[in-house]
Formats: sequence, C-alpha cells, structure tokens
Amino acid sequence: MTIILGIDPGSRITGYGVIQKEGRKITYLGSGCIKAYSPKKNGEDEDFSQRLQTIFAGISELIIQFKPELFAIEQVFMGVNPGGALKLGQARGAAIVAATNNGLPVAEYSARQIKQAVVGTGAADKSQVQHMVKSILKLPGTPQADAADALAVALCHAHSSELISRLSGQVTKTVRGRLVK
Repeated sequence: MTIILGIDPGSRITGYGVIQKEGRKITYLGSGCIKAYSPKKNGEDEDFSQRLQTIFAGISELIIQFKPELFAIEQVFMGVNPGGALKLGQARGAAIVAATNNGLPVAEYSARQIKQAVVGTGAADKSQVQHMVKSILKLPGTPQADAADALAVALCHAHSSELISRLSGQVTKTVRGRLVK
C-alpha cells in the first residue's frame, strides 16, 4: 500500500490530490486547494514571500495529515509570461522543499505526460482531465480544476511507478522523471 501526494503548483492556488495505491487498485483519499493569497482592501495582494510560506505550510500540513510515501509535482510550463513562470517556479520550489524536508522522494512530470497518462492524449483540455479523474477514481462529483490536475499528477505517478516496476522486474522509483534503483 502506497500513498501518493500529487501537486498542481500555482503561485495563487496550488491544487493537491492524495491517492492510495494497493496493487492495481487506486483509492481516492482527498483533494483540494491551498489558496496562497488574500486580497487587501485596495485590491493588492499580500507580499509574495507570504504566499510561498502559505504553500510550504499547507503542503507540510498535508504530509502530516495523509502521511504519503511518494510526492509528485507538475513541471513548470514556460508560457508567454516569463514573470508568471518565475513565480510558478518559486511556488514549485516551496512545495518541493516541504516534501524533501519530510523525507519524501520527488517525481516531476510534464503537463503532456500527465494528460497522456490520465486521458490518453497529451493535448487534452482541463475538462477532459476533470472527467477522467472523476471516472478513474469513481468520484461522486467533478473536482475543482486545480484539485483534478493534482489528482492527475498523482495518478500519472501511480501508473508510471507500476509500469517501471513491471518493465524492470524489481522495485524502482522515479525521481524527477528518471529511474532510480
């Protein structure tokens, strides 16, 4: 039995999803969002370093609550806004430090890898990911988009770990998308 914490990082909203894998059976344990901002009255956000602290503390709390053995996170996607990509990278860093401080191995997957593992095509849109996550985990309702993305990260890692184990014939893990024996 293995518990996997999947993270969809964001500098404002970080999604999380927790699943349990026992053999080929995957069970939903929880999901949601860490909201790392609080608008002030004048419409400006609090200090960015405070957002990073919120992400770090939130992930640390989840690790204490769910006691995962594995941690998987989506890699940074370089979009048209370099400033946004830098903030996303910092949010990922806060999440990764929370995981490594708690002794968890970190696996990273691209958005394309995650969509391919869950939907069957790397070009899937958010609604397709939400639908497949709901279907695979037999959820009563559709999870919020960031939570669904995080569950998809966890599912991707569960599927990748199983495939690697079958191919190698031995217990292995992935760290940053690479095989480690």
